Amino acid sequence: MNGEQHILDDKITLKEVILNFKGWIFFFIGQWKFFLLAAIIGIVSGALVSVFKKPVYHAETTFVLEESDMGGMGQVSGIASLLGINLGSMTGPSGIFQGENIMELYKSDNMLGKTLLSTFDDKMLLIDKFIEFNELDKKWKNKVDFTGLNFSIPRGNFTVTQDSVVKEISKLIRKNHMSVEKPNRKLSIIYVTVSSKDEMFSKVFNEAMVENVNTFYLETKTKKTAENLSILQMQADSVRAVLDENLMEYANMADRIPFPNSLVQSATVDSRRKQIDIQAASAVFAEITKNLEIAKVNHRNNSPLIQIIDAPRYPLKSTRIKLLKGMVYGAALMGFAALLFLYFRQLYRLHIEGS
Repeated sequence: MNGEQHILDDKITLKEVILNFKGWIFFFIGQWKFFLLAAIIGIVSGALVSVFKKPVYHAETTFVLEESDMGGMGQVSGIASLLGINLGSMTGPSGIFQGENIMELYKSDNMLGKTLLSTFDDKMLLIDKFIEFNELDKKWKNKVDFTGLNFSIPRGNFTVTQDSVVKEISKLIRKNHMSVEKPNRKLSIIYVTVSSKDEMFSKVFNEAMVENVNTFYLETKTKKTAENLSILQMQADSVRAVLDENLMEYANMADRIPFPNSLVQSATVDSRRKQIDIQAASAVFAEITKNLEIAKVNHRNNSPLIQIIDAPRYPLKSTRIKLLKGMVYGAALMGFAALLFLYFRQLYRLHIEGS
């Protein structure tokens, strides 16, 4: 019975909650001077941040990824194209870099590193500019000595330190300064945005990144068709040379014996052999030429692969904290911090010092 009575005595009633809440309200009202001081400090701090904080510049490239790739249709698609039939409209998008794959390609260390080592202007590379305006030489001075690093040398001659710096900066850009988005999965439009505190860096890096990915995409996607086209062209040139040589030899034979004796068959054997060689070479040349034209059609169908819609132009879109917004946010944050400080200080006085 005593235990049950103890439990009933420890219950908190609604009246006690309301009284406790009113007590805190009156306590905070009594500290209005402290809140006013905190608000003034917040307003001043917010104003200073909005004035001195550098804006962030956003360079955005919008492109559409070609969806008319015919994948492995091979010679059938080429012949159909010669006949005016587009099999690409009957097949869905395929290929190794469609959709999300090309978005991951934009975030790869290879593409980011290659872009960082591209030229920013006549004096420095993009990686040098990034280090300069982010003051990484000061922030990382305990880990890296940037004075002895020259990023203009070939990548194959980089030291471990240089490779590490490139990878770390690539990680920073991928995490904080670049976004690759496909807002609508039903569409093929992709947005590549580069954001930084340096307007020129944002624009140059964005353009170099898109160019590098575009070139890599073209070279990789058309590699097989380009090799096939090159081999067929070499074969066509070789067979054409043999055919021309046989035609010349046959003409020389005809000049030496313009009117061969029809009763002497052995005199016409060489010319007949040469005619057979000419016919065989002509048939081979015709077949190779047909395959060559099919290969050209397939190669054309695989390029271009990326069509730029919008490219970054000056002045770039910028994000900055407006003066009024900074003052309001500063006052709100400092007011909230003041409320927490007073609350915990009062709890400490009531339960620690008062016990």
